[in-house]
Amino acid sequence: MTPDDRRPSRVNWIVRRVLRLFAAPRLDIREDYEKVRRAQRQLAVLPPSRYRALDVEIMSPDGDHPIPVRVFHPRERRRDEVLLFFHGGGWVTGDIESYTPACATMADLTGCVVASVDYRLAPEHPFPAGLDDCLRVAELLLADPSRASAAATSEVVLVGDSAGGNLTAAVSLALRDRGVRGAARQIMLYPVTHWDHDPVTSPFASVRRHGGDYRLTNTEVQEYFELYVPDPAARAQPLVAPLVADELTRQPETLIVTAELDLLCDEGEAYGAALQRAGNRVTVHRVDGALHGFITLPRFSRSLREAYDVINAFLDGDAPPSSAEASG
Repeated sequence: MTPDDRRPSRVNWIVRRVLRLFAAPRLDIREDYEKVRRAQRQLAVLPPSRYRALDVEIMSPDGDHPIPVRVFHPRERRRDEVLLFFHGGGWVTGDIESYTPACATMADLTGCVVASVDYRLAPEHPFPAGLDDCLRVAELLLADPSRASAAATSEVVLVGDSAGGNLTAAVSLALRDRGVRGAARQIMLYPVTHWDHDPVTSPFASVRRHGGDYRLTNTEVQEYFELYVPDPAARAQPLVAPLVADELTRQPETLIVTAELDLLCDEGEAYGAALQRAGNRVTVHRVDGALHGFITLPRFSRSLREAYDVINAFLDGDAPPSSAEASG
């Protein structure tokens, strides 16, 4: 099945109109990213009593800057795994402050310790700065999980949403290429895996179907890329667009969760298919009727609860067969 052959969304036109009311304002990310950062932090404030967290710092390999990491403890720890989380925001917005509610929810709903990485952002720090920070933290925690207030025997699972899902894939590829121990498992939520989001040239139907409305637009994604990787010729490389990688063997067991009404839906599922073809164990689950960014929604959200049902099954080792027919 090709992306263009896939059955159209079952969401009716009334629901679609309501969903469009929640679409992101049409900003020029290149000019307004600082405003977006401030707004995200203001919207994400949680009383300290709502979560248990510890802030730590990991130094970069050359010692020229610290990498902040916020470690969230669940109210009831039910699993030994540490979820090493890379936040979304197009590599330009988002941080451990704006993602504190989402990470507190992640800790409570999985029963795992969650370590959120405050990697450097573009345009102040373009590619590969953010990836380098994520790699540094991943290498150290994989070697010694106790750095995240966990038992030394705890398994570290890589997790990321959107641009953070992209970083998750890139970290796993880079660790393999370095000959360094990688994670046994990884979870990507509506990840960016390709570099082209122009509806005229993109190979994915979801870019054309959902790139002009709802939560995220193709214009915004392209603007994020311009800030993250200013040189267009440098975007079609595996550590920026993992789907173009020629070699995808020896990757962690993977869960990819996509959102039906997200322009990134098809490329996320295509990455799952590519990983499967390379011999990796992969589960792909599409959340019907969901918008991009649903992991940051309140805990009562249907999309969020469905995603965590799948995540918990994956962590328990009994994830269901892929519920989305991956394209590509």
